[in-house]
Amino acid sequence: MLIGEVARLSGVSARMLRHYDSLGLVRPTGRTVGGYREYTPEDIRRIFHVEGLRSLGLSLRQIARTIDDPGFTPAALVGDLIRKTEERLYRERELLDRLRKVDAAGPAGWQDVARIVELLHGLGSRSAARRQQAVLAPAEHESVPAELLAEAVLTESDPNVAGALRWALARAGGDGVASLASGMVSDDVDVRRRAVRALAELPGDEATARLADALGDTDSTIRRHAALALGARGETRAVPTLVGIVVEGPSDVEAAELLGTLARDATWADRIMDALVDELAAPTANSAVRIRLTQALAEMPGTIALQTLRQLAHDDDRPVALIASTLVNVLEERGGDPDGARARRDAGAGPGA
Repeated sequence: MLIGEVARLSGVSARMLRHYDSLGLVRPTGRTVGGYREYTPEDIRRIFHVEGLRSLGLSLRQIARTIDDPGFTPAALVGDLIRKTEERLYRERELLDRLRKVDAAGPAGWQDVARIVELLHGLGSRSAARRQQAVLAPAEHESVPAELLAEAVLTESDPNVAGALRWALARAGGDGVASLASGMVSDDVDVRRRAVRALAELPGDEATARLADALGDTDSTIRRHAALALGARGETRAVPTLVGIVVEGPSDVEAAELLGTLARDATWADRIMDALVDELAAPTANSAVRIRLTQALAEMPGTIALQTLRQLAHDDDRPVALIASTLVNVLEERGGDPDGARARRDAGAGPGA
């Protein structure tokens, strides 16, 4: 079979067949009277063998070694090909991800593209200082894509860089909430914690809704961050978790202050007071817990907690009684203002309390 027909049937160009011949990889067995290359069925099988190995990514030199060495075992070579292919796919996925981020940023011109690429390089640095510099470097008038910053927040483990990213995200505008929301459903608790801390610094109803969802998270740290952020926004949905924060300890002072602010709403004042009193009476409440709850009562508006504190001033737990007695004195002094007098009457303490 002549070279033209072999090329047509095999799909390998005549030029490549001549190249195979020059390398000694596939040499036609015979020649015609006129000197043309003539391929036998065995030669054609060898061509298909070569093409099959080429499809796996082997070089022609590697192919020559595999088909001419009867003792050659392919395991090591195939393993090496797998590793190289994985590396290539990783680089291509990185490139695709980078292109998508540039596209999502909606650059207006090549200058914007260059700036985004520079930011991506900076955020990908192994140096925390370099990553932080990349976040803080853009000039005042330059906007950084919120989605890009949100994705970076979810993977950043350095606290200083994470803080810079949250700051930049909060001032970037745009829609980073959707990217952070994806982090809130991650199986990785660290990713969820990063997401909720970033959401806490973003304004808007959507961020508030995501924070409210986080109140049901299995991780106490995430619930705490969400409740503190919601409480600061005046969201009464955070009340049960804020009470729990007072009980558990971390951030109890901040939680108590927020409960005091939320209790200015008359419809919630009694609920918050009842929740704190119930926790005080809980069999599992040790002295440290009851001290925190007693201190939280002092954050209630006006003097609505005065009657309860007077009772606690005679508590069997002496540290609790001492703190309650001190707070009673403070609240009685506060009772001279109109708000305090009204609060005393609401609490049933009487005008002379």
